[in-house]
Amino acid sequence: MEAVLSLVSLTVTKVLQFSGQTDNWNAPRVKKMEEKALEVYDVIKSIRDPEKPNTLEELEVVTEKCVEVQELGEDEYLIIIRFSPTVPHCSLATLIGLCLQVKLQRCLPFKHKVSFSVT
Repeated sequence: MEAVLSLVSLTVTKVLQFSGQTDNWNAPRVKKMEEKALEVYDVIKSIRDPEKPNTLEELEVVTEKCVEVQELGEDEYLIIIRFSPTVPHCSLATLIGLCLQVKLQRCLPFKHKVSFSVT
């Protein structure tokens, strides 16, 4: 009986995926995460590079695509930022990460955890 129920459940899930019904159900959540990612990007794009007079956005150290937000719980989010220093051997990558962390702590109105990676 369990095998039949799991098979039926799997079949219904696949039918919904192929018909696009699951996308409609998940669309508001995806849109909310994209809005949060843009909010995060708006906060960090104006940070100045430690060595140059330009912002991280102008130097393409951070881009809109490098910011991802995932929901951890009710009004709690995981922010994933992948940034690319101007040169691969940049000795100030840790300082850039620290600047990003502090700016997000000071400016974001929602609870969050942040994960950084240098690409």
